Amino acid sequence: MSTSDETSVSDGAAPPSQAIIEAIAAEEGVDVTDVEPPAYDPLFTVVNPEALDDLFTTTAGGASNAVVSFEYEGYEVVVHADGVEVRERSSTDSLNSSVEG
Repeated sequence: MSTSDETSVSDGAAPPSQAIIEAIAAEEGVDVTDVEPPAYDPLFTVVNPEALDDLFTTTAGGASNAVVSFEYEGYEVVVHADGVEVRERSSTDSLNSSVEG
């Protein structure tokens, strides 16, 4: 895994669903084509990729103000109009999650 605390993808060229995979690959130090089953769960197991992409598609009204966050493959993923942020979840986050849910 990468030693960075956070990977951010914000070039706007890729839809959020693809940017998430690219950021996970960067954090894991693997090629983007390696982020697939069976080594990784499909993204659709935690979020609907098509709905996510549609939410952040720029329309005539401008960019979306939405922010979506979820956990995927041990990372906290935050998607917003400016891009995607991926950071490794700490053991404290996992402990809090299991206590709460």
